[in-house]
Amino acid sequence: MNKDHYYTYLFDILPVAVAIVVDGKLVKLNPAAVQLLEVSDEQLLLGKSVDEFVHPIDQPRSQGRLKKQGSNWANANSKFRIRTSKGNFRMLLVISNAIEFEGRDAVMISGMDMTEHSEMEEQLRQSEFNFRRLFENMQDVYYRTDANGIVQKVSPAVTKILGYTPEEIEGKPAAELYPQMGDREAFRKEIMLHGMVSDFPGQMVTKDGRIIDISVNSQALYDDEGNYAGAEGICRDVTQRKLLEREMQRLATTDSLTGIANRRAFLEHAEHIFKSCQRYQTQMTLMMLDLDFFKGINDKYGHQSGDLALINFAEAVKLELRESDLFGRLGGEEFCVLLQQANQPEALLVAERIRAHVQSLLLNSAAGEPFSLTVSIGIAIYRAEDDRLGRLLERADKALYQAKSNGRNRVTWET
Repeated sequence: MNKDHYYTYLFDILPVAVAIVVDGKLVKLNPAAVQLLEVSDEQLLLGKSVDEFVHPIDQPRSQGRLKKQGSNWANANSKFRIRTSKGNFRMLLVISNAIEFEGRDAVMISGMDMTEHSEMEEQLRQSEFNFRRLFENMQDVYYRTDANGIVQKVSPAVTKILGYTPEEIEGKPAAELYPQMGDREAFRKEIMLHGMVSDFPGQMVTKDGRIIDISVNSQALYDDEGNYAGAEGICRDVTQRKLLEREMQRLATTDSLTGIANRRAFLEHAEHIFKSCQRYQTQMTLMMLDLDFFKGINDKYGHQSGDLALINFAEAVKLELRESDLFGRLGGEEFCVLLQQANQPEALLVAERIRAHVQSLLLNSAAGEPFSLTVSIGIAIYRAEDDRLGRLLERADKALYQAKSNGRNRVTWET
């Protein structure tokens, strides 16, 4: 094979698209170039201007490449978008060389199809852009710490939640943000034990000293040898949610008028204390309280005055109770008090103080008319044979009935 045949053979088998251009027109293309331009025969391309196939935006650069510029022209390369005969655009990495073809100055263009590579680069750039935008604009705080709990990275949302800039936190121990070291230690133990935490509750201190509730979702990081290397995750400010939950809990367990425990909350708590008394044989006393002639107050002075009576009555009772005592409204003008660790003399003393305090109240109706209150109280104490809370309530209720039958405004012990 002589030299000319050898070069022709190489020209034809090269997998890279190669074209020879004279005066801006195509004069020879190898099969790879013909295939790239999506035509069936090289003859359909010969004599056509290169500009017909170059994207309009790239034409000024391609035209400059096709002008011979001395020795500096050799091996010039750049990226161009070309349009095939079917209207599809491909991205080429083009290498241009000045040559002589059949006695004329020419340019040999070699083009490597970089479309998929360029698309991957664009996807990567877009992915990085999207991640950066998400990272910078997310409402929750992304963070990463090392094995020693030092903050390595934190997202800008930390400024909105804690008041610190990322630069003020990065490089410092995460433990400094916790009001109680126990919270941080509990988190570290949990994530090192399980490798992750989900909705882990805690609190943090803001730059201005406020304490906020947080929820953390995090996973452990490990080095190549499987050693714990830190953690990364998302920290969310749930202060408002916690406030709402506490308010909903308060509304669900509190009597809206008097602010004390409602019937359900009182009985649930009383049931828990009753079972504790059964188990440990401790003392427990129940008082049933009923405002005397309450219906008459409503009828004579109106429901507004009736509400005033209930509110003041509840406040008077609370002043005579200990922190450990339980007080609730069972309904209407009927209330109940549970005294823990109180024997008969102690319970009678508390009940008498309540009765006297209520009797001393002097209220004014909406019309300015003065009226007073009295209360009847029935007391029952826990017995070893009581198998349910209901028995104790029944006995206290019977004692209350006796107090009312005996003239009201009095304390009666169960018989």
